[in-house]
Amino acid sequence: MPMQVPAEMTALLADAHAGDAIGNLRLARIAVPMPRRGEVLIRIHAAPCNPADVMYLEGRYGIDRPLPATPGFEGAGVVVASGGGLLARWLVGRRVACGGHRCSGTWAEYCVVRADECLPLTGDLTFEQGAAALANPTTALALAELVARGRHRAYVQSAAAGQLGKMILATTRERGITGIHVVRRAEQAESLRALGAEHVLVSSDADFDRVLAERTAALGATIALDAVAGAMTGRLLAALPPRSEVVVYGNLAAEPCGGIDPMALAFGTKRVRGFEIAGHLAELGLWRTYRLARAAQRRVRRGELATTIAGRTSLRDAPARLGEYVARMSDGKILLVPD
Repeated sequence: MPMQVPAEMTALLADAHAGDAIGNLRLARIAVPMPRRGEVLIRIHAAPCNPADVMYLEGRYGIDRPLPATPGFEGAGVVVASGGGLLARWLVGRRVACGGHRCSGTWAEYCVVRADECLPLTGDLTFEQGAAALANPTTALALAELVARGRHRAYVQSAAAGQLGKMILATTRERGITGIHVVRRAEQAESLRALGAEHVLVSSDADFDRVLAERTAALGATIALDAVAGAMTGRLLAALPPRSEVVVYGNLAAEPCGGIDPMALAFGTKRVRGFEIAGHLAELGLWRTYRLARAAQRRVRRGELATTIAGRTSLRDAPARLGEYVARMSDGKILLVPD
């Protein structure tokens, strides 16, 4: 049976995408959004802050919502109402991981989400685990499959010390695929070596580009997974041998991809292409997406793709606490937990 839903809820709102977008978030009482056919209403129990959320707030993401808007592309909670449709009605009362670009925003007490963008949580997964069990774990599994399906002997990844980078390390290692892991700082390199990474390079080292090219040649790396973009894309492309590719799936540098040699593309038969998990899941279809999400949840439950939680915050305290996350994203995520 549908649960009792209030008329109003507490939510965070962004009024603009300029300046200190996170610091300017405001707490507000707004109407609870109502689901239409094919949509469900979810009572949010936990929602993470991901790099995509930060880029969205700063106006650097490829998705926009009419302002003022509630941020948040991922979360977990209980489906409390359906707007109609077989799948939406079936989900009522179920615990789900949810989100997507078309949701009403998970940084709130309630969120409207398309029914086909909700993934039921297994019974032994908590809401906090489920809140971070969608975007990063499924992306790690999908990128590992991309490397394996392309029969690449080895790969390079940037931002390797981040939460997603560590998941990519874990998923490729279980497939027996060698990785070259690029980080920004020496202490990050040590943390990856402690996890079993053998080939770790620091991008700020003076000889980084030379060593990277030597390592890719020695290991036969023909693909790079780039979460940084900016100048890093060109550096990765230059280091790879002919007939290689760079897959750009993030923009931590907050800059356009640069330093790309057109002649390397033309005569080296190299290419640069994009990857975005929501679009990838849409291509997979509902049932293959469910299978991928189930596989991700199993690994989260076993601790193989666990997300480090650096802290928790109420919606009221979120603007101040999220600044801490932005300063050191690789230390772990901040979870927003509505009261």
